[in-house]
Amino acid sequence: MPNVKSAEKRVRTNEKRRLRNRAAKAALKTVLKRVATTAQSADAEALKAAAQTALRVIGKTKSKGIINRRRAARLQSRVQKKLNQALAASSPAASSPTPSAS
Repeated sequence: MPNVKSAEKRVRTNEKRRLRNRAAKAALKTVLKRVATTAQSADAEALKAAAQTALRVIGKTKSKGIINRRRAARLQSRVQKKLNQALAASSPAASSPTPSAS
């Protein structure tokens, strides 16, 4: 137990921050799982909405210092990659080969 009044306040403050960070990390994990499950389905619009939400949550947790900026960039890249792959697979133009201009 702390002996100084300021140390007691630090204990209280650290606990509040720990709980807030924990909730934010849990929300981030939930959003990322939602993107992963939506990516397996064939619904491109739902995936686009889930990816947009995920990118926003990743940015917020990064700006608050809850996750490292490099981890945030890596997560954003992975979400965007899943979105691009799903959109490429769902578009009819991507499935047909383009004639080469030789």
